[in-house]
Amino acid sequence: MADSNATEGASGLSDNAAGAIAYLTFIPAVFFLSVEPYNKSSSIRFHAWQSILLFVAAVAVDLVLGFVLVFALMFSPLLHLAAWRLIELLWLAVWLACVFNASQGKRFKLPVIGNLAEQQANK
Repeated sequence: MADSNATEGASGLSDNAAGAIAYLTFIPAVFFLSVEPYNKSSSIRFHAWQSILLFVAAVAVDLVLGFVLVFALMFSPLLHLAAWRLIELLWLAVWLACVFNASQGKRFKLPVIGNLAEQQANK
């Protein structure tokens, strides 16, 4: 864990803080992948890539489920609303788990996305 605060001296921002900030939107994630000294830390690169991939997955899943739930709207508007709120609550829980673990310096790997993020971070 010698790498955990490698960028702190140069930037004033620890790897844990930068990893957590990378999950705010895809914009800080792209920033951390582009700017030194952040792009030198494998921990920050992992969280930035996982954040970007999580954003892409969330948009794709929400689009697909949005089309599926249109049919539920025809039968029961209440079912549509409940299902959509549940999906958004699940995305929030996943996002909070990622932010919390990044702030603790842990690599919380999401299924599929985590492996892809790790491959990109180690390039």
